[in-house]
Parts: sequence; structure tokens; C-alpha cells
Amino acid sequence: MEDEKIIKLLPKRKKGLLKIVFSRTLIIGLLIAFQVFMIVAIYVWFMEFFPPLVFLQGMFSVGMIIYLFNSDMDSSGKLTWLFIIAMFPIPGTILLWFTKRDIGNYALRERVTHLVGETKDKLRQDNNVINNIDIVSSCTDDLCHYLNRSGCFPVYANTDVTYFPSGEEKFEALIEELRKAENFIFMEYFIIDEGYMWGKILNILKEKAEQGVDVRVMYDGMCEITTLSFDYPERMAELGIKCKNFSPIRPFLSTHYNYRDHRKILVIDGKTAFNGGINLADEYINRIDRFGHWKDTAVMLKGEAVQSFTLMFLQMWNVTEKTPQWDNFIEPVYKNKDSKGFVMPYADCPLDDYKVGENVYMDILNRATSYVHIMTPYLIIDDELETALKFASQRGVDVKIILPGIPDKKMAYALAKSHYRTLIKSGIKIYEYIPGFVHAKVWSCDNEKAVVGTINLDYRSLYHHFECATYMYKTRCISDIEQDFTETLKKCREVTSETIKNEKFFYKFFGAVLKIIAPLM
Repeated sequence: MEDEKIIKLLPKRKKGLLKIVFSRTLIIGLLIAFQVFMIVAIYVWFMEFFPPLVFLQGMFSVGMIIYLFNSDMDSSGKLTWLFIIAMFPIPGTILLWFTKRDIGNYALRERVTHLVGETKDKLRQDNNVINNIDIVSSCTDDLCHYLNRSGCFPVYANTDVTYFPSGEEKFEALIEELRKAENFIFMEYFIIDEGYMWGKILNILKEKAEQGVDVRVMYDGMCEITTLSFDYPERMAELGIKCKNFSPIRPFLSTHYNYRDHRKILVIDGKTAFNGGINLADEYINRIDRFGHWKDTAVMLKGEAVQSFTLMFLQMWNVTEKTPQWDNFIEPVYKNKDSKGFVMPYADCPLDDYKVGENVYMDILNRATSYVHIMTPYLIIDDELETALKFASQRGVDVKIILPGIPDKKMAYALAKSHYRTLIKSGIKIYEYIPGFVHAKVWSCDNEKAVVGTINLDYRSLYHHFECATYMYKTRCISDIEQDFTETLKKCREVTSETIKNEKFFYKFFGAVLKIIAPLM
């Protein structure tokens, strides 16, 4: 009954024609559309009355193409932009300039860079750990050194990891751990949606806030136009909960909308942390059916490595804080002496020059000797990652990829299928999950390494979103992760040359067409 009370206190938004007409989402959309119309109208007017502008535009286009070839953009992105400029010379070059100028993100970039720099040395690397013979022989120390060029990501011992092969199991453990909170609860999720799952969590958060626990909740600003009302932080404050959204939607043209907070982090008292693909909405625990059975995964950390997730949360929380606080929260509070193996949480920021998410995945592929098994909801990859996947397979590594059998986005599904033929030709085995949608982001390798986190195999995750993940080496749960992959594989159909021939025309056509602009999706 208490859960119902909380759900009613923060009721689900009503739907209907009037709600849509007078919604903030529609207003923002109309204002952006008006800006686009005005820009086009002004341009057409200039072209009519100032013919020399055609010559200037031609010179500008040539200059942008030269700039494009000399930029550090990946080859897939360059080909996409060349196609756009070839088809639409004037709008294409303006759009390229607009994108590369990254209008609307200067302040965010400066703030995030400052906070990362300020916390560069907040977490100290234990030399006994990084110089451990297992870490050195596996080259995990090299990966750690790379990661620490972009942030502060030590490799830890004294941390136990529990793997959850479903949202239901993670939710059950999450509720149990939340009830133990004594000092603080930090939650950062891409999606929060009102319903059974969030209602039950919210009930506990309210109780803990009343007990004096520092409760903070952060979600991505896109929730304002999908699941939550724009005044949600104020409504949460009435329950004693500190709440904010990251990068709220504003009614102006900007590349600002690229950089979404796709992370899923829960930290409790600096002792326990959760990470993985599971957001706080009912489909993630199969309370509602959206795309068949929802297959997702997560991990729970107990021990020293929790500090890294605490720091990640505080870096994002403090983007809008005038006086950031760190030291009261990220001091080590718990060493799990009974643990086995090593854990390295890490984050990926789209505002720096490091492709952390992609490079960690490629490091696994390039060092694998026996197998690499992958679960991912999307497969929209650049040439570098596709080459790494094929090279691993061609040198004898067993590369298997599990993808959804029922898509959440048909265009993304079509794009994934456009990669099937060349990957299968190189020896990679691809499977589709028959019962429904796979949202898990899991890599396991050689019975020794695994990654569970938020990083999809698509351009948005690898280039445009704030992401995070947990890298594990010889932890106890590695066998659980591989067993889950094996069990999931039993519920899949294998993609073969024959099934590709019999694929629906819709997926073949749109996969081929959309591949041209895949880096922009």
C-alpha cells in the first residue's frame, strides 16, 4: 500500500491529444522547426539577391572537404559527410561546419574537462595491484595506463562482483541493498519511468531521506520528453530527495542533444555499486511486455572498486554545482578480503579525444586467444571495430554475437543486418534471441576477462554518449557470465547465408540505404 501511495504522489502523466498539443515536447519541436525554417528562408533570400554568394559557397565547400580529410574523424564518418556534401553541397557543408563547431557545448565541455582534471588524482592506484604478475602478464596494466590518460580509473583487488543475468534478479538485490543504506544513496540512470519498479524504489528512497540519508537521483534530460514531467526534480524535493536531470532539453538548435547521459550507476554508502544495462522502468524487469522478453544484465560490486563509481557519479552531479564536494564520499570504506580477481570500473566521455569504449572492446578482441562472446542490442559499427572483429575470427578466435530477435528500433535493426554478410564470411557466428529483445551489453573472453556495462555497439554509445562499464579479470563471476551466454544461446536462431538471402526486403533496403548515414544515427 505504501508503494501505491508514492506512485499516486508522483502520478503517471496523462496521455491524449490535448496533452500532446500543449506539451513542452511539442513546443520545443515547433521552436526548433521554426529556427530551421528561418535559416533556410534567409539563405534562399541571400542566394536570390547576392549571386556572388554561390561562388563563396563553392569555395567554402572545398575548404570544408579539405578540412574533413585532414580531421581525426574515422573513415566511416568521412565517407558519410562526403556523401551528404555531394548530394546537398550547400546545406551539407553548413551542417558539417555546424556539427564540428559543436555549438551549444562549449560550457559543458569546459566544465566536464575541469572536473575530470580536478579529480585526476582522487583515486590512488595500489602499486601492488597493478604490478601483480597476473595483471602484467595479461597486459591489463597496459589497459589501465591507457584508461588513466582520460580519467581516474585504477584497477582494484578486494572487490567481489555478483553477476545478474536478468533485470528481475538485479531489481531484487537492489531493493535489498537500498534498505541497508546508512549514509548516502547515489543514483544515475539514463531512463526513469514511473511504474511498479520505480514506485517500489522511490518508496525506499523517501524512507531513507526521512532517516537523514543523503539521497541523490540524476537522470538524462531526454526523460522530460519521454517519461517524466519537466518539474520532476521539484516534486522529488518534496520527498526530501535531491534530484536533477542532466542536459535538459532546450528549444534551440544545438549539437547539445548528442551528449546524453547513458550511464546506469547506483552507489550505496561507498560499499556497494550496481552497473549494467538495466534502467529503472518496468520493461527492464518484464513487468510489461514491449518487445517480447527483455533480456538484460547487471553486476553488483562490493569492495574498493566502488570508489570509482562514486567518483563517476559525483563528476556528473557536480557539473551544475558551484562548490563540488568529493572527499567525504570517495574515501575507501570497505575492502572485500574474500574476493578473487581484479576489477576496473571505467567511464567514457564524448567530450574528450579518447574512444575509450571502443578501444577497450578492441583490446579484448586483439588479445583474445580462445573466444570472445558478445551480447549487444545494436550493431552499428565503424570500420575499425568491424576489422578488429573479423581479424579476431580469422586468426582462430571463436567470436559469437547475440542480438535481438525482436527489435525496439526497426531502422537500427536493419543497420545491424547490413553487417551480417561480411562478418559471417569472416567466420563470426551471429545469433538472434528468439523470445524478444536483448538489451545486455556483455563481453566475455577466454574464461578470464569480461565487461558488463552500458556501452552498446553503435555510434551513439561509442562516440556521442556518456557511458560506463565494469572490466573484470579472473573474478569469480566470469564463469557465471559465460554460463549465461551459453544458456541465452540456446534460445537463439543462428544467422546464416541462407537466412540472409530470405531476409525481409524492408531490412535489406533500409539497411543498405541507412548505412550511408550510420555515423549520424
